[in-house]
Amino acid sequence: MENLEGQLEELTPMILEHGLSVIGAIVILLIGWWLAGWAKRKVMKRGKAADGVDNTLVPILGQTTKILILVVTLLAVLGQFGVETTSIVAVLGASALAVGLALQGTLSNIAAGVMLLILRPFKVGDAVEIGGTTGVVDEIGLFTTELHTFDNIGVIMPNSEVWGTEIKNMNRFEKRRVDMVFGIDYSDDMDKAIEIIKKVLSEDDRILSDPPPQVAVSNLGDSSVDIITRPWVDTPNVWPVRFDITKKMKEQFDANDISFPFPQRDVHLFKEN
Repeated sequence: MENLEGQLEELTPMILEHGLSVIGAIVILLIGWWLAGWAKRKVMKRGKAADGVDNTLVPILGQTTKILILVVTLLAVLGQFGVETTSIVAVLGASALAVGLALQGTLSNIAAGVMLLILRPFKVGDAVEIGGTTGVVDEIGLFTTELHTFDNIGVIMPNSEVWGTEIKNMNRFEKRRVDMVFGIDYSDDMDKAIEIIKKVLSEDDRILSDPPPQVAVSNLGDSSVDIITRPWVDTPNVWPVRFDITKKMKEQFDANDISFPFPQRDVHLFKEN
């Protein structure tokens, strides 16, 4: 009995020491985890409210802040158990090459994400076409770029694929040209049709006068005389103008006896003797 009590007396300081270390490590881990989430939300909130910070960078800043705090928290937890953090940093540095070789795809996504953030071919909210996929950019992260299509389907693309393909940014410039073609019958008056088109364009306030719209006969097709119509508009008005002008042209052509011909083909029959 005395031996048992003696052993307990010897073990008590050790239990207290390591028990306090475990409790301290758990407390540090919980506080660090909470602080990392809080700091991320705070940084993103401040970034979205700030005028000088682009919304494209806000998710990156928030995620980077969280990762840094978690790394500091992990080092503090290890230090609580007496682990030399300097040696851990050295080991991590020595193994960086092996990790890099094993994670080539991931690192290429990070490198591509950095290039997207530096060169800025598009930003959050832009309408883009990337590798044949068209949609609106929601977020540019370190690993992936997220967007949603115009019919509201979410798309997540690895940054390496985004950076390695053709990117069309539909919001890059303030003005865009709307290309439309209206076909009329060969028997209709071309000059009259052109005047009607010009009149419809002049009555729409969304169409810009500089540069002026272009209206001209572009093609003599199999079934129609094609009149190309190219007005310039502010970028947000591209699709509304296209839809409205198409409808108005049909109404005005009908009112002025100008027809949209159906595809047709003349067939000549020869009687053999």
